[in-house]
Amino acid sequence: MPAGNLLLWLSGGLFAAMCLLWLLRIGALLLLLGRRTHRRRAAGRSWGPPVTEPVSVVVPAYNERQGIAAAVRSLAGADHLGGVEVVVVDDGSTDGTGDIVQALALPNVRLLRLPNGGKPRALNAGVAAARHDLIVMVDADTVFAPDAVGWLVQPFADPTVGAVAGNLKVGNRGRAVARWQHIEYVVGFNLERRFYDALECIPTVPGAIGAFRRAALADAGGMSADTLAEDTDLTMTLLRLGWRVVYEDRARAWTEVPATLPELFRQRLRWTYGTIQAMWKHRRSMGERGASGRFGRLCLPILAAFGVGVPLLSPVVDAFLLYALFMLDAAATAAVCLVMLGVQLLTALVAFRLDGERPGPLWELPLQQLVLRHLLLAVLVTSGVVALTGGRLRWRKPTRHGIDHPLTGRQSHAHDESLSLPPQEPETTRQHAVPAA
Repeated sequence: MPAGNLLLWLSGGLFAAMCLLWLLRIGALLLLLGRRTHRRRAAGRSWGPPVTEPVSVVVPAYNERQGIAAAVRSLAGADHLGGVEVVVVDDGSTDGTGDIVQALALPNVRLLRLPNGGKPRALNAGVAAARHDLIVMVDADTVFAPDAVGWLVQPFADPTVGAVAGNLKVGNRGRAVARWQHIEYVVGFNLERRFYDALECIPTVPGAIGAFRRAALADAGGMSADTLAEDTDLTMTLLRLGWRVVYEDRARAWTEVPATLPELFRQRLRWTYGTIQAMWKHRRSMGERGASGRFGRLCLPILAAFGVGVPLLSPVVDAFLLYALFMLDAAATAAVCLVMLGVQLLTALVAFRLDGERPGPLWELPLQQLVLRHLLLAVLVTSGVVALTGGRLRWRKPTRHGIDHPLTGRQSHAHDESLSLPPQEPETTRQHAVPAA
């Protein structure tokens, strides 16, 4: 067989296999979601007796001047019956973040000032200082709904639950890149989290909105700095130890996402590389028994297939479609593309309905898919180069502008004329060695 024909045959086979895998995944996702929704409705969406224990909220903050006041106010004003204490850990900020928190003078907010040591260390310090056994961890650029803390801790009525993931939404949707991430958060992250919840193997409790039992955190040894995705590493550890990790979609929070493609690339590079590190760290679970083995043989292959394998093969799919469009049957190829887009749109509509979001942004879905798919490919290739060369990833914070709070309609940012704030110093950059995988 000529080399050109062999390449075409292989490309077509890969394309067919990826389409079949993609359709099976969507079918399984919708089926499992249907069963999960039925079970939750049959149980009245109740986890058990109401959880009214007091809650400690830990907020690590490094140079979060623009969003820290809005985040802390939203947490301090939580309407959880048991009460909420907020512990803000200023991780060596140079822009006056700690001074902003102190100037708020909120009675249920405490401030810890530490020299810069990284997010895992700041979280561990906050947990050690927290007074209560139910602990919520929150990023400093995230604004909570008033009832979010209350909903987030309700699953702890089940004593086997060790961690709870909340419903994270995009708060700054003004620019196209941010709107594309809004679609991604609803259709990708939140819908897939429901899917993993139905399989009982959620791989990541997001750092922006997650709750933990103190006993579970102690069992896992606290937050680890072994990877650049400390939230994923911790969640995988809990699953291997036999703790249940669940999703509570009624606990809503809004976060600020990167508004430009370069900033988005840097963020996803850290996320992706950190996730791959965590998968490699926990690879031995695939050969173990019990809860660890179940996690390893169920969750890790799904993550590897759809988080790494499919994105890496996306150029093959695009190249085959272009070849088929111009060199084979253009009408049939266009029909296949339309069917694929239709299935994506249907899935997105289901996800937006489940999340209570208006479907207006979905007109950008084709462009969103095209851009973010190739951005993720570039992220994966770069991650491979960094791993092979033993390089370093620079932790660069994206530019913060604050978010438009969907419950108030006002922009959430730190500047408040009632506060006496120090002048902002130039943004600093932290450089982290990439641990060997």
